[in-house]
Amino acid sequence: MRAGDDVAFLQWALPRLHLRWEGFRRVRGQVCKRIARRIDELALPGFAAYRAYLEQHAGEWARLDELCRVTISRFYRDHAVFAQLEHLVLPELATRAAARGVLRCWSAGCASGEEPYTLAIVWRLRVAPAFPALRLHVLATDADAHLLERARRGCYDPGTLKELPAELREAAFDATGDELCVRASFRDDVELVQHDLRAPAPAGPFDLVLCRNVAFTYFDDALQRERLAHLADRIVPGGALVIGGHERLPQGVLAPWLPSIFRKP
Repeated sequence: MRAGDDVAFLQWALPRLHLRWEGFRRVRGQVCKRIARRIDELALPGFAAYRAYLEQHAGEWARLDELCRVTISRFYRDHAVFAQLEHLVLPELATRAAARGVLRCWSAGCASGEEPYTLAIVWRLRVAPAFPALRLHVLATDADAHLLERARRGCYDPGTLKELPAELREAAFDATGDELCVRASFRDDVELVQHDLRAPAPAGPFDLVLCRNVAFTYFDDALQRERLAHLADRIVPGGALVIGGHERLPQGVLAPWLPSIFRKP
């Protein structure tokens, strides 16, 4: 395969999947390695041949779509965001939700479960003592069934927990061999469901939606606007949407609240 063939291929293929090349620049190595393995499986000579194969085999696009999923995740990712959730966002949303008895959250694009479990841990150890009558329910969704199986197992390499404060790690995990496993009491707050962000959104409604480093990084502009409308429709008035630190929202739907956090009027 010639140098640059992978980039040219992605620039051709991504728009056909309603994805944007700009979002893939930094992760193209991860994605292109997967595609190269697929090319080898098909016994094709290179990316140009794979392009021709796609044009002749419509069903292969679904396989390519799977190969373009980016799965970077870790516990307490972007610690400043979780500090804002702990000290400002969750307490205010919990106060509003107190009459309902449940605080409903959605972790959209949850990968192996690091984000929803972090939310459950922060809630139970840092926020819930002030709201003893309020229950947390986190719907955690991802399109990748293999990642969801890892999330259900709830056991992780210690390296993915290095950003989680030590006292939270010690209170929420048990050592099992070389791994650290989320204790059952924290896993009980999280429901794991297979769901593609491009499909109709779960019914909700949700007090808080975390959609970080997925839709507003990798989806094209039209799909971003469409997905934002669906997300906003599922958020209760006064509820919040959290996005990635380097992401920007299409304007006009939600109001800025805190860095990376937006609110529904």
